[in-house]
Amino acid sequence: MTDRVLRPHPFPPAGRAAGDLVCYSGDLVRPDEEGFLYFVGRRDNQIKSAGFRISPTEVEEVICQVAAVRQAAVVGIPDPVLGQHLVAFAVPDERTDLEPAHILAKCAGALPRHMVPKRIELVSQLPMTSSGKVDYPQLRDQGVRAAEASHTDT
Repeated sequence: MTDRVLRPHPFPPAGRAAGDLVCYSGDLVRPDEEGFLYFVGRRDNQIKSAGFRISPTEVEEVICQVAAVRQAAVVGIPDPVLGQHLVAFAVPDERTDLEPAHILAKCAGALPRHMVPKRIELVSQLPMTSSGKVDYPQLRDQGVRAAEASHTDT
């Protein structure tokens, strides 16, 4: 694991030894005009919120423990304060009138505060890729659009 994270510097600065190591954290960043870096996401499925690395799978498992939830997916949505906040998409059993507040209460009782989604969206189905896996990029885009729409409503 260490060899994958700590690797030789690909562009060693002038005057520095070629053996200097750099840390490949998995964070994706973008630079601004002044060279400051801004976090935009991760290469892996981890979500970084308020300095915590969160496995969406852990949150999804708690949501799926709610008897009336058949499937869940959790994504990170850009947040100006936290870096990202969690949004969960849940597919409820068709025979129930499940409320998002019920799912949030379950999460709050089972997870640390930083792992509780900011919002739960009930959907009839999750978008899937051609290989039959949850299409997380599509869900992330849907969550961003919903967040933007709620900001224009206020």
